[in-house]
Amino acid sequence: MTTVPLPLPTRRADLLAQLAQPRVYDLVVIGGGATGLGVALDAAARGFSVALIESHDFAKGTSSRATKLVHGGVRYLAQGNIALVREALHERTTLLHNAPHLAQPLAFVMPSYHCWESPFYGVGLKMYDALAGKAGLGATEFLGRERTLQCLPTARAAGLKGGVKYWDGQFDDARLALALARTAASRGALLVNYCAAKELVHEDGRIAGVVCEDTETGQRHTLRARCVVNATGVWVDALRQQDGEATGRSVKPIVAPSQGVHIVVDREFLPSSHALMVPKTADGRVLFAVPWLGKLILGTTDSPRHNIEYEPLPFHEEVDFILRESARYLSRAPTAQDIRSLWVGLRPLVKPQDDDGNHTKSLSREHTVLASKSGLVTVTGGKWTTYRAMAEDVLQKCFSSGLLDVRPGGVTVHLPLVGAPTGPVRHRMCDAQGWHSYGSEADAARQLPGADTLLGAGITEAMVRFAARHEYARTVEDVLARRWRLLFLDAREAAALAPAVAALLEQETGADPQLDAFVALTAQYLHVPA
Repeated sequence: MTTVPLPLPTRRADLLAQLAQPRVYDLVVIGGGATGLGVALDAAARGFSVALIESHDFAKGTSSRATKLVHGGVRYLAQGNIALVREALHERTTLLHNAPHLAQPLAFVMPSYHCWESPFYGVGLKMYDALAGKAGLGATEFLGRERTLQCLPTARAAGLKGGVKYWDGQFDDARLALALARTAASRGALLVNYCAAKELVHEDGRIAGVVCEDTETGQRHTLRARCVVNATGVWVDALRQQDGEATGRSVKPIVAPSQGVHIVVDREFLPSSHALMVPKTADGRVLFAVPWLGKLILGTTDSPRHNIEYEPLPFHEEVDFILRESARYLSRAPTAQDIRSLWVGLRPLVKPQDDDGNHTKSLSREHTVLASKSGLVTVTGGKWTTYRAMAEDVLQKCFSSGLLDVRPGGVTVHLPLVGAPTGPVRHRMCDAQGWHSYGSEADAARQLPGADTLLGAGITEAMVRFAARHEYARTVEDVLARRWRLLFLDAREAAALAPAVAALLEQETGADPQLDAFVALTAQYLHVPA
């Protein structure tokens, strides 16, 4: 094999040494989810000096728990939010172009069991096509009964009239977040996971930086900055409150967290490269059955959540809803015994100041960017598809608030992310993970020891070493939940592979790989609430 240059290393000792150096950054970002990583990449690509800290792992929270769809939002079209849909449709195309190994087009089929459904929804989807314009991925088609069953072979045949086929996208959210982090690092940004923001630094009533703590050693560092961005998702109000207390100002919460539950089952329940989409279930919610990485994702729900946790538990009624509604549209319905993994994501929905946050289905999915009187810039809301546009809006707020000097935008529109191949992509996102998941870096990863030593579920020793050396991985969870998506696909199999991964990680990093904690987590991902 020809030797291929290895990508940037992510040795933690080196990262912490950089963090300890006294300097003033143009921008410090708090939060390593989609939004914060997008801001770090945009700012670094414009030539600003950037540091980003994340209290856990990159994409540990909401950004690894999406429904895996890169979409304009058919449901938002129904709500009349044309501007959000148009922006998301164009950002969808940008994302698919910049990371084709991690984001690809996907065909959806809406089965129709009443004569009015195909023409009614078809007209809306034709409008969806029109809003996309040249950024469209394929034309909406009206399908007859037989063609619908060809696309969805296990759809309930009784009463089926036909269907409507349209196009959106799907992606690997956690690996895309990782690609954003590594692309930002390639542009000079310093990104450190497992480094928590402990307190904001104020001087003369203005934000001047943040005190952070390495969660592995307890070592603290003060990062000084001209501008600090609070991109902590559902947790943004905690930092806003701290900022308000330091400057003697009252702060009203702006986030109403919403919970989305996802159930993963085997592909035999829908053996197709098409996704099933039900625009209006019995209680008015949307239901998806999405083929992803060799499995099938069923979801999702939209329930208010007032206590926010890193590993929220599903409510019994949410799991019951997904299984019950799936039974209405699939000829063989999955049961609780068929669940391979069960996981929950929290959405940081922005609520009007007179809203109690108890009706999250009606809250806007648009993002909000605020600058406090002290200069703390906060961004929340939005969705994965529009992360890049959100980042541009954050930088614009930094400019308009006088925190940074104005520099031209649009620099990330045609910026390929780490691993983006230059030639055609032959795999599909619905296929099981493999070397293809690494895109143009596959040959580099194969050069590491153990490329041919399979641990199971497609993962090799070399992949674990690559995660530790080049992808910021520190724990078993980092590897088996986000570098390799096994926890989200089959939690029982993830538990079985965990000891072998832990041994390799300890060899690579010398740190505690948190094996017991991960095994306990796999049990949670298999637990069906009674």
